[in-house]
Amino acid sequence: MKTKPRLPKHNPKRPRHIAPELRELNGEKKQRPMMAELYRRAENQLRNQRRNSRDRIVKVETDTKRLQHELEVHQIELEMQNEELKESRNKMERLLEKYEDFYDFAPVGYFSVTESGVIQEVNLTGAALLGVGRSRLIHQRLPFFVSSSDRPAFLRFLERVFAGEGKQVCQATIMREDGASFWADVQGVSAISASDAHKWCRVVISDMSVLKQAEETQRRADMLASSNEELKREVARRKVVEESLKESDKHQGQLLEKSRTMQEQLRHLSRQVLLAQEEERKRVSRELHDVIAQTLTGINIRLATLKKRAGIDPKDFDRDIERTQELVENAVNTIHQFARELRPAVLDDLGLVPALHSFMKNLSVQTGIHMHLTAFAGLEELDMPRRTILFRVAQEALTNVSRHAQATRVEVTIQKLASSICMKINDNGKSFNVERILEAKGKKRLGLLGMRERLEMVGGRFVIESAPGQGTTVSAEIP
Repeated sequence: MKTKPRLPKHNPKRPRHIAPELRELNGEKKQRPMMAELYRRAENQLRNQRRNSRDRIVKVETDTKRLQHELEVHQIELEMQNEELKESRNKMERLLEKYEDFYDFAPVGYFSVTESGVIQEVNLTGAALLGVGRSRLIHQRLPFFVSSSDRPAFLRFLERVFAGEGKQVCQATIMREDGASFWADVQGVSAISASDAHKWCRVVISDMSVLKQAEETQRRADMLASSNEELKREVARRKVVEESLKESDKHQGQLLEKSRTMQEQLRHLSRQVLLAQEEERKRVSRELHDVIAQTLTGINIRLATLKKRAGIDPKDFDRDIERTQELVENAVNTIHQFARELRPAVLDDLGLVPALHSFMKNLSVQTGIHMHLTAFAGLEELDMPRRTILFRVAQEALTNVSRHAQATRVEVTIQKLASSICMKINDNGKSFNVERILEAKGKKRLGLLGMRERLEMVGGRFVIESAPGQGTTVSAEIP
């Protein structure tokens, strides 16, 4: 705030420089009217000057207050703009984090490659596929990770991409840093960057090993079917031999030995069928999760984009799009649930303990049964077939508990013994006659027989104990 200017104090006395003259005039007793008029005019001018000074001070104060008010309003306006900028920045940061998550954790590997094959950018999935840390993978040549036999075809693929012929596809064997390899589907398209004069392209790499394994599984299944037909013919021939052997006592031993051999072959065939079934479930689960779910998600994104562009359309159009999005979202959830029921992806990606936790949590929500899991630290060191067997046995046992036991609590314990691993599933439900169920015919015993057959595949042991008032305990032990 500016200070007011100091005005000269009003002195009603006459100025000193004219006082001697006035005294001289008084002494001489000669009054001059002209001097009195001059004095009066000087007083009027002084009053006018003071009045003008006061008006200027009031005007300055008014202008100062108005300027201060405008500055305060401008300051508040700047603060509001600052808050809006902060909110916009936070939104952009959240969108950037979501984009980075979508990019890094996509189910396929994304690479930005120069014309000479040098990697400029790569997501986490791509680095994991090649078995190299992302920071070390930058500035390396992508053709270096292609097998020598497929490298010429891969280089021709890059030439077609940079020639601008549209989307290009090739298949090649990719070599990881640790020496392992996998069959990959590679897709590429040329890209243009306004900030970079060099040519580069986008390359997508996906692991096709599961599809190859599925084809191999189908081929083996066809071989098993052919063997089964041959086995049936062999069984028919052996029945004829058996009838002839019954006529002679001296051939009884030979007939018994051949029957045991045939039984072993049938058991081996049963085990192979279970293995083929497990591989088929894995393939179907992967295709449902990686293909159908991604397609439906793409449809949902396109519908959301269409909704944004149709801002001027009627409300019914927006409501139809929202309903369609809900249907697509429900379909995606159903497919994910179906994939988890066939074979949970968490079993392959994270391990046995997270897979059991997820299955028990979902089953507990559906049935209201309290379930608890206890496992030792080194469980995930088991190979995948043994972990799969333990998961399937636990899945079947817990499903039987939820359907038949009328239990309120289930304890699942996995512990390490001296030379084996033992999993026990104990419930507080009603008991049943184990021998009668195992000897029964029909679907009632298929689950129990399936669990026992899975364990016997790896030389394991399967035991069921059930007593009135003590519930049922399922024990599965594998070496």
